[in-house]
Amino acid sequence: MRFRHPDGSTVHLAYCTNVHPAETLEGVLAQLRDHCEPVRRRLGRDRLGIGLWLARDAARSLITDPASLRALRAEIDRRGLEVVTLNGFPYEGFGAEEVKYRVYQPDWTRPERLAHTTDLARLLAALLPDDITEGTISTLPIAWRTPFDSRAADTARTALTTLAERLDALEELTGKSVRIGLEPEPGCTVESTADAIAPLTALSSPRIGVCVDTCHLATSFEDPHAALDALGSAGIPVVKTQLSAALHAEHPHLPEVRAALAEFAEPRFLHQTRTRTAAGLRGTDDLPEALAGRSLPDGAPWRAHFHVPLHAPPAPPLTSTLPVLRSALALLVGGPRPRTHHLEVETYTWQALPADRRPRTRARLADGIAAELTLARDLLSDLGLKELP
Repeated sequence: MRFRHPDGSTVHLAYCTNVHPAETLEGVLAQLRDHCEPVRRRLGRDRLGIGLWLARDAARSLITDPASLRALRAEIDRRGLEVVTLNGFPYEGFGAEEVKYRVYQPDWTRPERLAHTTDLARLLAALLPDDITEGTISTLPIAWRTPFDSRAADTARTALTTLAERLDALEELTGKSVRIGLEPEPGCTVESTADAIAPLTALSSPRIGVCVDTCHLATSFEDPHAALDALGSAGIPVVKTQLSAALHAEHPHLPEVRAALAEFAEPRFLHQTRTRTAAGLRGTDDLPEALAGRSLPDGAPWRAHFHVPLHAPPAPPLTSTLPVLRSALALLVGGPRPRTHHLEVETYTWQALPADRRPRTRARLADGIAAELTLARDLLSDLGLKELP
């Protein structure tokens, strides 16, 4: 979905396909048929943006077989879809029964991460619509925090510098500009937007900036205004924004609140949980850990890294951090000029929701994704952006 900003530039809205498990090219093609096109039809649009997730095996098959890449591009066009952004965070196995810490491997200290992201950039340059010259890719925020030392930091910086050089060469070759966004996430070496400033300043490349995920922003209790001001003052671009909402518990000391949170403590994904104290931010790596004992103070609200559907917050006594998303979006695209042009709804946890809230059919899932995009579309319209055909 494309929108015209009052300054005349185009803002893109997509939804991320990492919600649909697929490790192979065949699986990706099935996603387009079974999920993406049905969502587009529900929205009544001739064109729908998708934030494509290509796992390692799918990406390699496209790189090694140009005919397959041309066929994918043709299928995307045929089904009324378009791709201007990729989700390069998960490497493989994102649809596994247990993902947890595996999603952070390989990290930016490993050559496989550089090779995979280079592949993704080449593929995105080929998949961009003919009238679009700029694409974006989100990636993990360097590494999980442990084990990580100064030597690992040097290795990661070298890899990202090499990537920036490859992206320069790619633009010279294709005329397409691809930028990468490190996606701050609780528990990682770059947990917050503030943590991103030092390593990205050291890189000093306009090719590499930040992907702001509004669920992660909220989970770390970052104030959107302060976070975006700090990035702007440091000259760090917001390459891409993922529109998502975290789980919020206002009174985590109450038994009924604990019981409600326990319904979201599931085995597939990591749900980092945070609270603010007088001494600063405190947290656990996962929601079950927070609920199991007294490792996390419960005298102030908790937030958990659980992407809840934008249009359907959990029932009381819980809620979502949708207000943080609204505030961030207004700051990003509500001003005289947009600070980012690529927006991606990223609720990948539909099948990890409590059993009574999970979509049981493809049709129900498509309904939910379409409802999220409708909410995002309405928010953009309220900020003065005009939806384009």
